[in-house]
Amino acid sequence: MFWDKAARFYDFFETVYNRKVYREFPAKVAEMTNAQDTVLECACGTGIITACVAQRCKSIIATDYSEGMLGQAKSKCSGLNNVTIQKANIMQLDFADNSFDKVIAGNVIHLLDNPSGAMKELERVCKPGGKIILPTYVNHEKTGKPSFIVRMLKKIGVDFKMQFTMTSYKEFISNMGYTNAEYYKVDGKMPNVIAVITI
Repeated sequence: MFWDKAARFYDFFETVYNRKVYREFPAKVAEMTNAQDTVLECACGTGIITACVAQRCKSIIATDYSEGMLGQAKSKCSGLNNVTIQKANIMQLDFADNSFDKVIAGNVIHLLDNPSGAMKELERVCKPGGKIILPTYVNHEKTGKPSFIVRMLKKIGVDFKMQFTMTSYKEFISNMGYTNAEYYKVDGKMPNVIAVITI
């Protein structure tokens, strides 16, 4: 699996290429949680969001489908007692309905064959009144075209199913029926737009 192979280098690549955004968007996501929250994170990757959110929430279960990414996340979060890391499939989550105050899925929605199916799962496990938080990398609005780095990532095996600008990302979320979403943008070489949907 591509992500197993990429796991050891992912943080290094992000820090070198997109340092400002990679530092700021996890902190922004963490600000959307509080000390009473039980949190589920899907596609946790190396745990960059997990480690930030864990500083603020009651507990977080961080999941990913890639064993390599889970290994990196376990290492990064090893000293955090409120973090549980486990393998899970975002399309079929093994959690009860209405289990979590916040559900986070970072930088994954554009990689999925069936994003609407994933959204139904995220909504199912989120408590009424809770929030689904979706940080996603986007292309710059001015060109709307994939950046050089996105083209290179595709060549080495990243399977982008969709690519967004901020405008098209808002349209995508709205077209899935989530018309109440709020959006926050962290700008940089590869911007990140965080969609926040109240259930």
